[in-house]
Order: sequence, then C-alpha cells, then structure tokens
Amino acid sequence: MKLVNKKWLAPLAVSLLLVGCGDSEDTTKSDKVETKETTKNTETTEETGPYTVMDDRGVEVTFEEVPESIVSLQPSNTEILFELGAGEQIIGATEYDTYPEEALEIERVSDSMTIDTERVIEMQPDVVFAYTVGEEAHIEQLESAGLKVFVIKTAATIDDVYGDIEQMAEVLKVEEKADEIVSGIEDQIAAVQEKTASIDKKEKVYFEIAPAPEIWSVGSGTFQQELIEAAGVENIYADQQDWFEVTEEDLITRNPEAIITTVNYSEDPKGEIMAREGWSNITAIQNEEVYELNADIMDRPGPRIGEAIELIASTIYPEIFN
Repeated sequence: MKLVNKKWLAPLAVSLLLVGCGDSEDTTKSDKVETKETTKNTETTEETGPYTVMDDRGVEVTFEEVPESIVSLQPSNTEILFELGAGEQIIGATEYDTYPEEALEIERVSDSMTIDTERVIEMQPDVVFAYTVGEEAHIEQLESAGLKVFVIKTAATIDDVYGDIEQMAEVLKVEEKADEIVSGIEDQIAAVQEKTASIDKKEKVYFEIAPAPEIWSVGSGTFQQELIEAAGVENIYADQQDWFEVTEEDLITRNPEAIITTVNYSEDPKGEIMAREGWSNITAIQNEEVYELNADIMDRPGPRIGEAIELIASTIYPEIFN
C-alpha cells in the first residue's frame, strides 16, 4: 500500500483503516453534544475553580485553570485551534501543520505518526491535543510525565467536526466562539446546497487518493464521502466501505463522468490519470473532466470543510457557481 508516501493523507488514511472510522470506540462523536453539559464544570464554577471535560477515550480530563500553552498533534486540530483564537498558544505541532501560514512557525514535535515525547515533556504544555490511532504508547508516556492529554478521535462525519470544535472550545472555555464557527460552516454548506438543489441529475464522480499502480479510493464511512454527498455529486464507490484498493477493470466498468484526485506527491497527477492505458473510453477521460484538488483542504476534517464542499461542487458544476 502506497498511502505512506502521501503527506498528511497518509497518516489520516492509516488512522481510518485501523479504526474503521472509529465506530468501535466507547465514546462516539455523536455523544459529544449530549455529554457536553454533563461533563463540564463538575467540581465548581468555571470562573473560580477546576472543570472537567471528557475526551474521545471516555477519559475525564480535569483542568485547574484554562490552558495557556498547547501542543497539537494533528493538523486539523491545529486549524481548529487557530479558528478558536488560540493559535498563538500553540508551542508544538506536526510537520504537516501548514495552515494557516502562522502555523509554519510553530516548533515541530511530531510527523503525525510518531511523537518526540521527550521534547513535548520538556515543553510542559498545559494541554496536549492528541488523536486516537498510533499514539497510545506516546500518550501513556506523556500522561505518566504528568501532562494533560486530551484525545480527539479522527472525524468521520461533518457532525464529528462540529463536535471536535465544540469539545476543544470547551477545554479552552471559548464555547461562544465555537458556536460562531459551526454556524459559519453550516451557512457555507447551506449556500452550496441551495445552488446544487437545482441539479436534475448528480454527476458520477471517482475520487482517487493514491495513484497507479496501487490505486486507492474512498467509499461510505469516510470523511470524504460526507463531503462528496454534501456537494451534491455521486461517488461511484458509495457502495464500498472505508478506504480500499480499486481494480482498474471495475473502475472502467463503472465509467465515472468526472475524476477528482487529491494526490499531491507526484509531478503531474492529472496527466498521469489522463495517460493511463485502457482508460481512454472512460467518459471523464474523453471529456477531460479530471481535476486535482487541494489535498490539505479536502483531507482535513477541520474548519475548512465548508470550503472543501464548495470546492467539489464548483469544480463539478461550474455553471451554477459562475
């Protein structure tokens, strides 16, 4: 499997494949909003004393005061933190934290799969925002050193992203800001769907995340499938589950009308697809409807999901966005 060669999508894909989008965990994202009121400020008021927030492991993390210094171990969480107004408080991040531009100045303490635990412990952050797959041993090390580790499960749905934003805002005591962010995203998505509602027939799209010779795509149960559906297009592999390897024979039979790729580590992803042997009869190839979209926007379950949905819709249906 060649997903390991892709920048941020690689660890995300591995995450989703390992946990099956997280359905097996005790605490689901859909529980977040329901448990929010019951898990915060259980010891005293937020103004005068400790408060407790439950993370995605089901662990109650108690804070004596609002965290001021933060280490973020997932790019989507870093984007959320910046949107919440806490960007200047981040003292450690991953090497793939590229947005916003200010994130490039943060010290790198992780490659998203491994963590420099010694350096994080030296930093003594008030909270470490981690994620759920591949970090268990590191999390134990950080917690054994006395650090507060708050685990966020990799989002598999749009609602999960809203839950992440609200949950992290609860830790930082900026709940009203989270409400504004979520409302803004909802408005973005609603504006896109108002335009795509006029479409009589959804265009059949193939979404590629890893190129030949081992071609991979996405099916139901993935974050990308949520974006595709919200954009008003039809994923030709919606009948498949999770991340999977595609056979070229099957793809040719399914005959997509458009192809989207987020491959960002080859010289010419679109040209490579257009030139594939045996693909010349695919409608998308014949009509040259092959599009390379920004991987960071498309692959990160963070505050830019409204932008991602608009990017898909405007790419596939440019006539209704002009």
